[in-house]
Amino acid sequence: MSSNDPAFVPEGVDLERPNAARIYDWFLGGDANWAIDREFGAKAVEIFPMIKTIARVGRDFLGRGVRYMANQGITQFLDLGSGVPTVGNVHEVADSVNPGSRCVYVDNEPVAVAHSQILLERDGDLNRHAVLHGDLRNPKEIWARAMETGILDPRQPIGLNMVGVLYFLSDEEDPHGVVAAYRDMLPSGSYFLSSHMTTDGVSQEGEDGSRDKIREQYKQSSTPFHVRTRAEFTRFFDGFDLVDPGVVWVPEWHPEVAESKATRKLAQDPSFSGGIAGLGRKP
Repeated sequence: MSSNDPAFVPEGVDLERPNAARIYDWFLGGDANWAIDREFGAKAVEIFPMIKTIARVGRDFLGRGVRYMANQGITQFLDLGSGVPTVGNVHEVADSVNPGSRCVYVDNEPVAVAHSQILLERDGDLNRHAVLHGDLRNPKEIWARAMETGILDPRQPIGLNMVGVLYFLSDEEDPHGVVAAYRDMLPSGSYFLSSHMTTDGVSQEGEDGSRDKIREQYKQSSTPFHVRTRAEFTRFFDGFDLVDPGVVWVPEWHPEVAESKATRKLAQDPSFSGGIAGLGRKP
């Protein structure tokens, strides 16, 4: 089933404004998007031609992070703000290391949820994989619903992913408090994987005004984003032990874990990505 089929419009989809999950899907070459999202994406590429590469770099980081956690023995994952499914989903990466691993996806975009459900019914295992329509800004509710699926065991370590999503939360929505609430519910030995956009230390080549134009453009969408400093991002890991190499540019975070053409492309100037990332372990 394709999102381009006029009959496939999940309940609750806002087709009046472009949406970050669907735009991101277009950047990655997916088809879970509509004309309004493609028009937005094409304009963004015109403003900032490398934006598709940077989107792929972020997606590749998610895969490397999941693979790293799986190699540390993590067999269950809670992926918040999971977006529209594309190649290299969390459960696929985790299963490649630990067959039988488990994953619950959560997103507030109906398209992402509908396509995830189709993917899991077709290629997943509904005894080990689930997707929920929900808002990560409600930690207690999301946690309770994720555990009610019976897929995750709250007594065992969990890999919590918030990759490429926290910058859609404004300061007024207390993103640090949201992350802390999830941290407090995670069992000992769990991990927290995240990435964020920043302007701190971005190379001059990457600061030609195009990023500011992109931020202004996203204000017209249903999902504007907010950059944060490296220090503000690092605060999300309070209560976790940062895994080496700590908070670094996205292309610098364990590139050896998995080959990535897009990440190699930015190896000489990783700050051009404008993204920082880290992994923390709960003691």
